[in-house]
Amino acid sequence: MDWLIDPFSHAFQLRALVAGSLAAVVFAVVGTWVVIRGMTFLGDALVHGVIPGIALAVLFDFNVLLGAVGAALVMIAGINFVHRQTEFSEDTGIGLLFAGMLSVGVILISTTPNASRTLTAILFGNVLAVSASDIAVLAAVAVVSVAGTMLLFRRLVALSFNERKAELLGLNPRATHAMLLVLITLAIVGSFQTVGTLLVFGLMVGPPATAALLVRRIPTMMITAGAIGVFSVVTGLVISYHADTSGSATMALIPIVLFFTVLGAKTVTTKQRSSETSVKNSAT
Repeated sequence: MDWLIDPFSHAFQLRALVAGSLAAVVFAVVGTWVVIRGMTFLGDALVHGVIPGIALAVLFDFNVLLGAVGAALVMIAGINFVHRQTEFSEDTGIGLLFAGMLSVGVILISTTPNASRTLTAILFGNVLAVSASDIAVLAAVAVVSVAGTMLLFRRLVALSFNERKAELLGLNPRATHAMLLVLITLAIVGSFQTVGTLLVFGLMVGPPATAALLVRRIPTMMITAGAIGVFSVVTGLVISYHADTSGSATMALIPIVLFFTVLGAKTVTTKQRSSETSVKNSAT
């Protein structure tokens, strides 16, 4: 058991474990709505859309969280503007802003000293350099995410499965969608500085998508996604410690591997059941 315990004998590894686990809880809650509503592309766009704000914060020496929030708000406003002023689907605006914001961010970063190091830090984070203040921010984000989901649960369920019915019931789906975007943005901004944009997206989609293959009820899906996310963080930290690999990248890979493992197992099981059913029908 030493191979499992040794990585967490260091204080910085324990802080990484706490921070990663808090991020897993946040994205289990928020990411479940992203997966259910088919908003993965938007989530990916928002994750990378904060990069120009971070770059500006580095260039002009102000708080990167403020820069990330500002960039996310600009991106959301731009997507809504394209969608309302044209006949294009929302995906068109997302694609345009995704490419545009990411390009602007990389251009801005390229003008900073140690540009490649800055870009690497933004994309991959440094989970092993997490501080107590970073953990406090993630804890606050987790509380707000869980509380917000509890308060909006009925509205979000109606929005996810029947937007027209939600409107008829007076649940104001547009306002609910806007509040969901706020929760997603808060989760991204609160987590990226600690674990990097790569792990943010891995935890946002991987665990909830895997949970959706296993369970159906939304609360159970969130709990399952949380368990998968925390397992991914623990496993990723153990592997990265012994294999000397990037902590954030390793943690981000685990839920993706789990998704395809579960999907493969379900596919094989379904084919076996189908084959058995065909044999029984032939026999009768």
